[in-house]
Amino acid sequence: MSLGIYPVGIIGGGAWGTALAAVMAQVHDHVLLWAREEDVVRSVNARHENTVFLPGTALSTRIEATADLTRMEECGALLVVTPAQHVRTTLAALPYTQAPLILCAKGIEADTEMLVSDIAAQVRPRNPLAVLSGPTFAHEVAAGKPTAVTLASANQALGAVLMRAIATPSFRTYWSDDVVGAEIGGAVKNVLAIACGVVDGAGLGLNARAALIARGFAEMQRYGLARGAKAETLAGLSGLGDLVLTCSSENSRNFSLGRGLGQGKASESLLADRKTVAEGAFTAPVLLKSATALGVEMPIVSAVCALLTNAATVDAVIAELLARPLKSESW
Repeated sequence: MSLGIYPVGIIGGGAWGTALAAVMAQVHDHVLLWAREEDVVRSVNARHENTVFLPGTALSTRIEATADLTRMEECGALLVVTPAQHVRTTLAALPYTQAPLILCAKGIEADTEMLVSDIAAQVRPRNPLAVLSGPTFAHEVAAGKPTAVTLASANQALGAVLMRAIATPSFRTYWSDDVVGAEIGGAVKNVLAIACGVVDGAGLGLNARAALIARGFAEMQRYGLARGAKAETLAGLSGLGDLVLTCSSENSRNFSLGRGLGQGKASESLLADRKTVAEGAFTAPVLLKSATALGVEMPIVSAVCALLTNAATVDAVIAELLARPLKSESW
């Protein structure tokens, strides 16, 4: 891997992209952060803070922000942190480079049902690919709190090089060759986090939340295995680990969206009022469509879709889930 002028570049100036820039600045003297928003670029360069998406977090002077995507050709490796639904257009606009792409978005493309790695392979066939996923709240990562993630790459040698490029004492990476599993864990947990938020908003209690996490994990396993993921990946950081985090904290955008739904608020108003993207809202319908085509039963995901489209009330969805036939506990 050529280190380029900037060893690592980050594509996406939201909270997660900014947090990753903060991590990279711990181990590299120069980090380039691309943001679409001019006010993000100005605040990072002038105030060393992303006042739009990560206010209150001081950033290293080693980080330079730019709105010029062509400058990414100066980087030796690229962390792609744009939302899943925008990865295709962003990668298509990227200038010629053979730098490895580390895909950090969690979701499934709505129009094609493609995972982010499949999109990248189609749009950028010459770029080596890896996936970064795991339980990561941006504000904690940016603050240097201990975090562990999965770095998935089919090429172990590439994975070893990339792990050395991005790991720090507080940001620990574990390699996996299961790219599909790492992606599916990150995509499905976003939808399940909405469901857990509904439980919280409706005041159903912690017993119900724990039950939903466990049964949601069973849905993740069924779907992941049907798409070729490994069970151990789904039970690891990028699957169960990320699921527990996002289903247990209102810091999760998806959880807070679900809590609003559980309180009886309309999905349209909740989504329109959000500055940041709740990926689960876009993933849910395409996930359900894909699961149905595979013959995989995902009743919790189906319930989330019904709430997002106003096809059912919270009370009706809860009643339907509780009325499901009694059976053995299994995947």
